[in-house]
Amino acid sequence: MKKLFSLIVSLLIAGLQAQSLKDFSVPKGYQKIAEAQGDLDKDGKDETVIIFNTDKKNNLDDRDDFLRSFFILKNIDGKLKIWKENNTVLFSSGMGFYPEDNAPPEISIKNNSFSITQIFNTNSRHTQTYKHTFRFQNGDFYLIGSHDRFEDTCDFNYLNEINFSTGKVIVDEEHSSCDEEERVIPKDIHKELTHPFKTLIRMNNFTIGEKKFKIPGLKREIYY
Repeated sequence: MKKLFSLIVSLLIAGLQAQSLKDFSVPKGYQKIAEAQGDLDKDGKDETVIIFNTDKKNNLDDRDDFLRSFFILKNIDGKLKIWKENNTVLFSSGMGFYPEDNAPPEISIKNNSFSITQIFNTNSRHTQTYKHTFRFQNGDFYLIGSHDRFEDTCDFNYLNEINFSTGKVIVDEEHSSCDEEERVIPKDIHKELTHPFKTLIRMNNFTIGEKKFKIPGLKREIYY
């Protein structure tokens, strides 16, 4: 009986929240660059996640460097409603060394969570890949996973992975050399550890690279 009562209360709350959601229409001047659908709140109905280039520039020069935003939309009675909007997770369209060659961010939805992957070059040899995963729980979306890969064409390949739910952290560094005559090459590193993340970060409070922690046994920190 108690479980049934809790279920009824949850459904009533969800119904009231759905009634308060605003209708969605593409904001004027926005350009859609990615979209995915999947069930994010385990109600058996697919939500829609859409990423846009906004009409707002990240700088004052003539370069096309537009801020980006994404919406999480619910389909209610055949109408798309704005469930969540985020302006903090995505880099602008002009990010990187060759922004004109950047692929658009990629959205994937799996196991009631969604991930956003962003890839860009930091110079002519270095590629940066970020993948961040968010899950709806306790009434909001939270960061539960971070994948950060920084690689050179032939000198190194660095990977940091964090599961914020379990605290599992993987640090992997592979070293080689673009110079065949190079004799001193740093040793590869692979380290797995558990870090006590006290609280999960809400999606709309998260900006890439703002937080960090020290890796035991290594003289460096992980930024996420």
